Amino acid sequence: MKYALVLGGGGVTGIAWETGLLKGLRDAGLEVTRADLVVGTSAGALVGAQVTTGVPLDELYRRQVEPPRRPLERPPDLGKLVDFFAARSNPDGPPAAQTRPTRQMLAWIGAQARAASTKFTERGRLEVIKARLPVHDWPERPLVVTAVDTADGAFVAWRQSSGVPLTLAVASSCAVPWVYPPVTINGRRYMDGGVRSTTNADLAAGKELVLIVAPSSGLRRAMVDGEADELRRSGARVEVVVPDAAAIESIGPNPLDPARRVQAAEAGLAQARAAAEALAAVRAHLSA
Repeated sequence: MKYALVLGGGGVTGIAWETGLLKGLRDAGLEVTRADLVVGTSAGALVGAQVTTGVPLDELYRRQVEPPRRPLERPPDLGKLVDFFAARSNPDGPPAAQTRPTRQMLAWIGAQARAASTKFTERGRLEVIKARLPVHDWPERPLVVTAVDTADGAFVAWRQSSGVPLTLAVASSCAVPWVYPPVTINGRRYMDGGVRSTTNADLAAGKELVLIVAPSSGLRRAMVDGEADELRRSGARVEVVVPDAAAIESIGPNPLDPARRVQAAEAGLAQARAAAEALAAVRAHLSA
């Protein structure tokens, strides 16, 4: 059975929770990273690149729970981004939260991202991504990393065949608008693929089994469910794992808060046992 693993966005805490969850599932006998395709968006792009390039889950988890080497920075303000998604989730308005933003809307956000003043530099962000990726070459295993062109709102799915360095592709997928500067690739500037969708699970179309791991569904849970239903209508078996109540409390209100990293990783690890039980029906296919 052809199987796709979709790793969604979720900031610093999303990386931690996903890492803990994947390790916990592995410890429970479910090595879910052995997929025929890995789709990564934002935090999921980083985790996807790490696991497909062969970085051991134990090492990745250790990084998440080890004490910080220097004082933690204050988390960036997500006000404008939260306001945007909250407006699209207005219960009195159209069901916008169930649909992806139009290309025109993405282009508007892109213009905002290019004009925004942030305390981070593009070069500095690229160095951060490089430090988090021990292997800088694209894996042989199929990996897709998502981003959005800030100029025209075009959705981009970077692959090994795209000819873009892995570190640049992942950095572009993690370029949260209004928080981090867009990433320049071949003269164009790209932002977080999570602006289009927190999971971009539609890229898994054609696979018989799809596991969606979405650390930051929140206001966009309707979109995650909508993408899952879309895949099911095409004939796929789809399983979705989102943070449980304990994990949501551990993650906290700001997914970019580094002070929540350790507890988010531990929450993912703790949730894995129940998640493994919920995935029992497809265990054989996920562990193949």
